[in-house]
Amino acid sequence: MTNPTHGNQTHESGIHHITALTSNPAKNVAFYAGLLGLRLVKRTVNFDDPGTWHLYYGDGIGSPGTILTFFPYPGLAPGRHGIGQAVEITFAVPQSALSFWIDRLVTHRIDFEGPIERFEQKVIRFRDPDGLQLEIVADSSAPAVVPWSNMPVPPDQAIRGFHGVTLWEENLEQTARILTEILGYRAAGQEDSRFRFVARTDHAPGRIVDIRHIPGFWTGASGAGTVHHVAFRAADDAVQAAVRERAAHEGIEVTPVRDRNYFRSIYFREPGGVLFEVATDSPGFAIDEPVEQLGTGLKLPAWLEPRRASIAAILPDLGIDAAPLSEEASG
Repeated sequence: MTNPTHGNQTHESGIHHITALTSNPAKNVAFYAGLLGLRLVKRTVNFDDPGTWHLYYGDGIGSPGTILTFFPYPGLAPGRHGIGQAVEITFAVPQSALSFWIDRLVTHRIDFEGPIERFEQKVIRFRDPDGLQLEIVADSSAPAVVPWSNMPVPPDQAIRGFHGVTLWEENLEQTARILTEILGYRAAGQEDSRFRFVARTDHAPGRIVDIRHIPGFWTGASGAGTVHHVAFRAADDAVQAAVRERAAHEGIEVTPVRDRNYFRSIYFREPGGVLFEVATDSPGFAIDEPVEQLGTGLKLPAWLEPRRASIAAILPDLGIDAAPLSEEASG
């Protein structure tokens, strides 16, 4: 029997989205859509817990590789960063834009570290209001941004999606095997305790996964300011099925395909404990509202529409104008 790891279907496209936890949805919107200038491309709910928001930020159309999402739980206690977590989320900007971002953080009184050098690129480090660890890297190969009207940051300075994400791990080899044998990454270098893996795709956002090998460090704990999961791209259902087959061949328990309305997903935990998702590129965020109206109203999957009024009644305020939540916005 042929090992599916070496079959014809390969997974080469990098990060699809990253999902984290926040304790204050209004501050979250102000920080990511205001300070960082990302577009709020979708207001929906956590399909597994529809009493809370699921907020999606990205470029002008929510392109895979640009999407940072949050589950807001007001008053959620802070988490603890540690091994078994994705910890550092890194955004890419053009090399010429780094000074703009330093000035912007200073103006908004956001503490930051750097610039430091990492793999011959300049990086600044800071945190969001919940303590989520964020970075901006000056990247000469950062792809062009997909603009939208009323961008709060000039397009030539804007964030260009993810540069990558960093996993904190007790065991390097086991997680590296998942990245290379199942998700199609290749090893691309080491600096101190940081090991770099790169997707086999050029000029796409979110190509990089770093592993910080820190055996003996404390274990992370879920809470506000921590990453819930990292999702990797599958170009289509066939590629996703091939990834699922490879994971199952390695003895990893993988969920059935779940319909997330804007993509289809499978989930599994890598050996170090980080929850991985593999999400299809299609159908995308314009399936239920026009591109020019992305993120302006509460969007629910068909099976939750009968509960719209009761769901809308308990969702916390986001601090921004929107279409009435209890009415279905036109799409």
